[in-house]
Amino acid sequence: MGNAYEIYALRYATMSPRTPHMNYLLPDPHETTAQDLDYFVWLVRGNGRDILVDTGFNAEEAQARSRKLTLNPVDALARFGVDAGAIRDVVVTHLHYDHAGNLDRFPNARFHLQDREMSYATGRCMCQGLLRHPFSVEHVTLMVRHVFSERVTFHNGDGEVAPGVTLHRVGGHSDGLQVVRVETARGPVVLASDASHYYGNMHRRSPFPIIYNLGDMFEGWDIAQRLAGHPDRVIPGHDPLVCDIYPRAGDNADAFALHLPPSRSFVK
Repeated sequence: MGNAYEIYALRYATMSPRTPHMNYLLPDPHETTAQDLDYFVWLVRGNGRDILVDTGFNAEEAQARSRKLTLNPVDALARFGVDAGAIRDVVVTHLHYDHAGNLDRFPNARFHLQDREMSYATGRCMCQGLLRHPFSVEHVTLMVRHVFSERVTFHNGDGEVAPGVTLHRVGGHSDGLQVVRVETARGPVVLASDASHYYGNMHRRSPFPIIYNLGDMFEGWDIAQRLAGHPDRVIPGHDPLVCDIYPRAGDNADAFALHLPPSRSFVK
């Protein structure tokens, strides 16, 4: 396959414990086991380039929101052998605090963002505290500065970062949320980001409780699975199970190889 890439999930933070009602709009009333929520950025590597998907958050944001930061995502990349200054393309799936921090740490990158996400994050919805809460005004303001510095490529629906790496707006969790489809040796893999925080959100069809548009969220699961062609090739944004079922990639970073088959299937 000419445009096959490798994909690595780099875990940089964890939040625990989280009870089912924190993770599912319709939690199973019989389920009482707490589940951690992991934070990742994703590195797409191949065809002579490294593409970063999302940029995580830093220590200041972790302290402000009571999150446990293991290490800054930029340092996680460095441990994995990737210099942030060498990254030329960064996909920002959406502008929530845990996906769009550290925007000042990639001096040579072009940022790929949906039109609707910038409109949402700077428009009238941000007058509502519940919708505004997952955003950081500092992150959004810095992205605006990148726009004025001509460092942002906007996409309207479907777009392409490189041959074999495409973007697809699904909305739902945030109005301009986009998923990333990557060609790999095992077939197309879709980085769902917060289209589905956990495998259970999409497989049980029970959304994560932070929602902008419920209809778009349901449709987004179908779009992601259609783009991947198989449920096992849709990767949720925060599920610790990813670290259990995918092979570890190296000893220096908390990294996992998503271009390799998982140790278990979700197809019954």
